[in-house]
Amino acid sequence: MILSNTAILNALDMGDLVIDQIAGRDVGKSPFNTSAVDLRLGSTVTAPKRGDPVTLRLDRPYSSGYIERNCEQITTTENQPYNLEPNQFVLSQKLERVALPIRQDRPAYAARVEGKSSRARYGMLVHFTAPTVHSGFDGKITLEIINLGPNTIALTPRVFICQLIIEQLSGTPNDAPNQFFGQTRPAG
Repeated sequence: MILSNTAILNALDMGDLVIDQIAGRDVGKSPFNTSAVDLRLGSTVTAPKRGDPVTLRLDRPYSSGYIERNCEQITTTENQPYNLEPNQFVLSQKLERVALPIRQDRPAYAARVEGKSSRARYGMLVHFTAPTVHSGFDGKITLEIINLGPNTIALTPRVFICQLIIEQLSGTPNDAPNQFFGQTRPAG
Protein backbone atom coordinates (compact mmCIF):
# COMPACT_ATOMS: atom_id res chain seq x y z
CA MET A 1 0.00 0.00 0.00
CA ILE A 2 1.40 3.40 -1.01
CA LEU A 3 1.10 6.11 1.66
CA SER A 4 -0.75 9.34 0.91
CA ASN A 5 0.75 12.69 1.86
CA THR A 6 -1.27 12.75 5.10
CA ALA A 7 -0.18 9.19 5.96
CA ILE A 8 3.45 10.18 5.32
CA LEU A 9 3.10 13.05 7.80
CA ASN A 10 1.51 10.69 10.32
CA ALA A 11 4.40 8.19 9.90
CA LEU A 12 6.86 11.05 10.45
CA ASP A 13 5.00 12.18 13.59
CA MET A 14 4.95 8.61 14.97
CA GLY A 15 8.66 8.04 14.28
CA ASP A 16 7.92 5.18 11.88
CA LEU A 17 9.62 7.20 9.12
CA VAL A 18 12.40 9.78 9.48
CA ILE A 19 13.26 12.43 6.90
CA ASP A 20 15.79 14.86 8.38
CA GLN A 21 15.85 18.38 6.93
CA ILE A 22 12.52 17.92 5.14
CA ALA A 23 11.68 21.06 3.13
CA GLY A 24 8.26 21.61 4.71
CA ARG A 25 5.29 19.97 6.41
CA ASP A 26 2.26 21.50 4.72
CA VAL A 27 0.25 18.91 2.82
CA GLY A 28 -0.62 20.21 -0.61
CA LYS A 29 2.52 22.35 -0.81
CA SER A 30 6.08 21.53 -1.73
CA PRO A 31 7.60 19.04 -0.93
CA PHE A 32 4.41 16.95 -0.84
CA ASN A 33 2.51 15.44 -3.74
CA THR A 34 -0.60 13.34 -3.09
CA SER A 35 1.40 10.13 -2.76
CA ALA A 36 5.07 11.14 -2.51
CA VAL A 37 7.47 13.56 -0.91
CA ASP A 38 10.04 15.46 -3.00
CA LEU A 39 13.65 15.32 -1.88
CA ARG A 40 16.55 17.64 -2.65
CA LEU A 41 20.01 17.17 -4.10
CA GLY A 42 22.96 17.23 -1.72
CA SER A 43 26.20 19.09 -2.40
CA THR A 44 28.56 16.23 -3.30
CA VAL A 45 28.88 14.74 -6.77
CA THR A 46 31.01 11.67 -7.41
CA ALA A 47 32.11 11.57 -11.04
CA PRO A 48 34.07 8.84 -12.82
CA LYS A 49 37.59 9.98 -13.72
CA ARG A 50 38.28 10.37 -17.40
CA GLY A 51 41.09 8.27 -18.76
CA ASP A 52 41.76 4.61 -19.33
CA PRO A 53 38.55 2.58 -19.36
CA VAL A 54 38.02 0.02 -16.62
CA THR A 55 36.43 -3.36 -17.22
CA LEU A 56 33.97 -4.21 -14.47
CA ARG A 57 33.44 -7.91 -13.73
CA LEU A 58 29.89 -8.68 -12.64
CA ASP A 59 30.85 -12.30 -11.87
CA ARG A 60 32.94 -11.07 -8.93
CA PRO A 61 31.77 -9.52 -5.65
CA TYR A 62 30.96 -5.81 -5.73
CA SER A 63 33.98 -3.72 -4.77
CA SER A 64 33.24 -0.49 -2.92
CA GLY A 65 36.90 0.40 -3.52
CA TYR A 66 36.11 0.87 -7.21
CA ILE A 67 34.42 4.21 -6.46
CA GLU A 68 37.40 5.39 -4.39
CA ARG A 69 39.95 4.44 -7.06
CA ASN A 70 38.10 5.52 -10.19
CA CYS A 71 36.04 8.56 -9.22
CA GLU A 72 36.55 12.05 -7.91
CA GLN A 73 34.36 13.87 -5.42
CA ILE A 74 33.28 17.39 -6.21
CA THR A 75 31.55 19.72 -3.77
CA THR A 76 28.97 21.98 -5.40
CA THR A 77 27.43 25.25 -4.30
CA GLU A 78 24.59 27.33 -5.66
CA ASN A 79 27.19 29.58 -7.31
CA GLN A 80 29.36 26.67 -8.49
CA PRO A 81 27.14 23.85 -9.80
CA TYR A 82 28.37 20.63 -11.33
CA ASN A 83 27.78 20.65 -15.09
CA LEU A 84 26.43 17.25 -16.09
CA GLU A 85 27.27 16.84 -19.76
CA PRO A 86 25.19 14.82 -22.23
CA ASN A 87 25.74 11.06 -21.80
CA GLN A 88 27.60 11.61 -18.52
CA PHE A 89 26.96 9.52 -15.41
CA VAL A 90 27.56 10.60 -11.80
CA LEU A 91 26.56 9.63 -8.29
CA SER A 92 25.13 12.10 -5.82
CA GLN A 93 23.09 12.01 -2.67
CA LYS A 94 19.98 13.62 -1.44
CA LEU A 95 20.26 16.35 1.13
CA GLU A 96 17.83 14.62 3.49
CA ARG A 97 18.71 11.60 5.62
CA VAL A 98 16.00 8.95 5.42
CA ALA A 99 15.38 6.23 8.00
CA LEU A 100 12.84 3.43 7.76
CA PRO A 101 13.14 1.91 11.23
CA ILE A 102 12.00 -1.61 12.03
CA ARG A 103 10.22 -1.63 15.37
CA GLN A 104 8.13 -4.38 16.90
CA ASP A 105 4.40 -3.68 17.04
CA ARG A 106 4.76 -0.66 14.71
CA PRO A 107 4.13 -0.39 10.98
CA ALA A 108 7.19 -1.10 8.81
CA TYR A 109 7.87 0.81 5.62
CA ALA A 110 10.01 0.57 2.51
CA ALA A 111 10.34 3.24 -0.15
CA ARG A 112 11.05 3.81 -3.82
CA VAL A 113 13.07 6.66 -5.25
CA GLU A 114 11.47 7.89 -8.44
CA GLY A 115 12.44 10.62 -10.82
CA LYS A 116 10.50 13.82 -11.30
CA SER A 117 8.93 14.30 -14.71
CA SER A 118 10.09 17.92 -14.77
CA ARG A 119 13.69 16.62 -14.63
CA ALA A 120 13.11 13.69 -16.98
CA ARG A 121 11.84 16.08 -19.65
CA TYR A 122 15.36 17.54 -19.81
CA GLY A 123 16.68 14.02 -20.37
CA MET A 124 17.93 13.44 -16.81
CA LEU A 125 17.42 10.17 -14.99
CA VAL A 126 18.05 10.19 -11.23
CA HIS A 127 18.17 6.42 -10.96
CA PHE A 128 17.73 3.76 -13.53
CA THR A 129 17.73 0.35 -11.88
CA ALA A 130 17.92 0.84 -8.14
CA PRO A 131 14.81 2.58 -6.80
CA THR A 132 14.23 0.41 -3.72
CA VAL A 133 15.01 1.65 -0.21
CA HIS A 134 14.58 -1.34 2.07
CA SER A 135 12.95 -1.33 5.47
CA GLY A 136 15.61 -0.79 8.12
CA PHE A 137 17.66 1.60 5.94
CA ASP A 138 19.14 4.66 7.62
CA GLY A 139 21.29 7.09 5.67
CA LYS A 140 21.48 9.40 2.70
CA ILE A 141 20.19 7.74 -0.43
CA THR A 142 22.64 7.76 -3.33
CA LEU A 143 21.26 8.66 -6.73
CA GLU A 144 22.63 7.28 -9.99
CA ILE A 145 22.22 10.27 -12.29
CA ILE A 146 22.70 10.30 -16.05
CA ASN A 147 22.08 12.99 -18.63
CA LEU A 148 20.48 11.46 -21.71
CA GLY A 149 19.49 14.82 -23.14
CA PRO A 150 21.33 17.02 -25.64
CA ASN A 151 22.11 19.87 -23.20
CA THR A 152 24.35 20.34 -20.19
CA ILE A 153 22.41 20.24 -16.90
CA ALA A 154 23.72 22.26 -13.93
CA LEU A 155 23.41 20.26 -10.71
CA THR A 156 23.05 22.62 -7.76
CA PRO A 157 22.49 21.63 -4.14
CA ARG A 158 19.06 21.92 -2.55
CA VAL A 159 17.04 21.64 -5.80
CA PHE A 160 14.19 19.14 -5.78
CA ILE A 161 15.65 16.21 -7.67
CA CYS A 162 13.51 13.13 -6.96
CA GLN A 163 10.47 11.89 -5.12
CA LEU A 164 10.17 9.25 -2.42
CA ILE A 165 7.18 6.94 -2.49
CA ILE A 166 6.56 5.20 0.85
CA GLU A 167 4.98 1.76 1.01
CA GLN A 168 3.76 -0.12 4.08
CA LEU A 169 5.00 -3.68 4.46
CA SER A 170 2.81 -6.59 5.38
CA GLY A 171 4.27 -7.82 8.68
CA THR A 172 7.46 -6.89 10.49
CA PRO A 173 10.64 -7.93 8.63
CA ASN A 174 13.82 -9.30 10.16
CA ASP A 175 16.56 -6.70 9.91
CA ALA A 176 19.06 -7.41 7.11
CA PRO A 177 21.43 -4.41 6.73
CA ASN A 178 23.33 -4.13 3.46
CA GLN A 179 26.57 -2.45 2.40
CA PHE A 180 24.84 0.92 1.92
CA PHE A 181 23.36 1.19 5.43
CA GLY A 182 24.48 4.39 7.14
CA GLN A 183 26.22 5.79 4.08
CA THR A 184 27.17 9.44 4.39
CA ARG A 185 28.55 10.09 0.91
CA PRO A 186 27.87 8.78 -2.60
CA ALA A 187 30.13 5.72 -2.66
CA GLY A 188 29.97 2.00 -2.25
